Amino acid sequence: MPSFLPPGSAVPAAVLCAAVLHALWNAMAHRIPDKLVGFTLINLAYTGCAAVMVCLVPLPEAGAWPFILVSAALEVLSQLFLLRAYQLGDFGQMYPIARGTAPLLVAVASVTLLGRPVSAAEMAGVLVISTGLAGLAFADGWPGRAQLPALAAAVATGTVIAAYTVVDGTGVHHSRTVIGYIAWLFLCQGPVLPLLALARRGRPLLAQLKPVRGIGLTGGVISLTAYGLVIWAQAHGDLATIAALRETSILIAALIATLLFRERFGRLRLTAGAAVLAGIVVLELAHP
Repeated sequence: MPSFLPPGSAVPAAVLCAAVLHALWNAMAHRIPDKLVGFTLINLAYTGCAAVMVCLVPLPEAGAWPFILVSAALEVLSQLFLLRAYQLGDFGQMYPIARGTAPLLVAVASVTLLGRPVSAAEMAGVLVISTGLAGLAFADGWPGRAQLPALAAAVATGTVIAAYTVVDGTGVHHSRTVIGYIAWLFLCQGPVLPLLALARRGRPLLAQLKPVRGIGLTGGVISLTAYGLVIWAQAHGDLATIAALRETSILIAALIATLLFRERFGRLRLTAGAAVLAGIVVLELAHP
């Protein structure tokens, strides 16, 4: 991050920037009707960018490779769950649920599995953000029985997101090269979903990619940049705090939906968004 930033502000600035980019690429992906095609293009962008990066950056240390491989597998799994959630449910509801379950799970894992201390104030901030995100998810009413499969896929996505967040937050410290860790992570995960899509659709897939290749590939580059910023932040900041700040992408996505897609925001969504912002303030004040 630029050196002109005040001391201690680089990490939250990087994470909030990543949140904006994350909301942006999801909005772009939302515009692609065929979700499998959209995710395929995003992962092709991962593969192409990462293939160039690995030629230019140092190789991660041996101790980082188990984390890279596990994280890559979890990333693919999270995309498959998210893809299923988007196929079964509404984007505006599935995305907040998928993203909103992760911060609290990461905070709990940080304490129980990694032994990292989280203060009461920081935990309160995580809980407030999670509550606000849940409000954004259920602002349009409690889902019916027919939506349960979609909800299950969304919750599974959030659980896997929490898992790979913890894995990356630990693995990057074993790498000695943040950029090298990012490059090899995306190179390992990038080809998997396109190969699965090709196996399912066959040769017609190539024709299906062409009409939306511009927006899909651009979304992939933006996505890679967003997660790269998160990995960098995890190498320099607190894991639970970063995970919670990262989820402000849901509030940003709601604003994008209101301003660009003309979707109704509503009083309950506004209240839930205010809770997210309140949680951020609590986390920032509690962070040393």
